[in-house]
Amino acid sequence: MPIRKAEAAWEGTLKNGKGKMKFGSGAFEGAYSFSSRFEDGTGTNPEELLGAAHAGCFSMALSLSLEIAGFKAEHIRTTAKVHIDKVGEGFKITVIDLETEAKVPGIDDKRFQEQAEATKKGCPVSQALTGVEIRLKATLIP
Repeated sequence: MPIRKAEAAWEGTLKNGKGKMKFGSGAFEGAYSFSSRFEDGTGTNPEELLGAAHAGCFSMALSLSLEIAGFKAEHIRTTAKVHIDKVGEGFKITVIDLETEAKVPGIDDKRFQEQAEATKKGCPVSQALTGVEIRLKATLIP
């Protein structure tokens, strides 16, 4: 299996500095700052990128889980909302809210919820984030 990489560079102090993050594949490069991370400034931030990774991983893993269970998803869309909070003297990612909706012919809601919950625990990014509370809202689209 390939090893994926990303890199980040930071210049200056925490509040007045600036940085850039980029994917090793070259698919993304973006600026980040104190303002884009802890306020509503322009640019990206680690939590946004983590959320994209988690949403992407969960969607793919749910597709596989459903396929193994004998169902073929037509569409899966997942959003991850990553909460970063001040905890003590520092900051901590405290919660990730995953919201997924899927169109899966032939499955009932009970079975879909079981597959989604198992995927929440089993997707590789969820497993990497075991120190964070992950909450799931899964909606089956008719």
